Amino acid sequence: MSLEIKSILLGMALLFGVVGCNTMEGAGEDIERGGEAIQEGARG
Repeated sequence: MSLEIKSILLGMALLFGVVGCNTMEGAGEDIERGGEAIQEGARG
């Protein structure tokens, strides 16, 4: 493989990694909010 193709593939891998992290962070925040709502409901 040429250096140019390797560079493009590395850039794409980094881009997908960043997008994946943002998605997981958002999911974690949603789960946290759900847990807080359940706790508030249990307190009455």
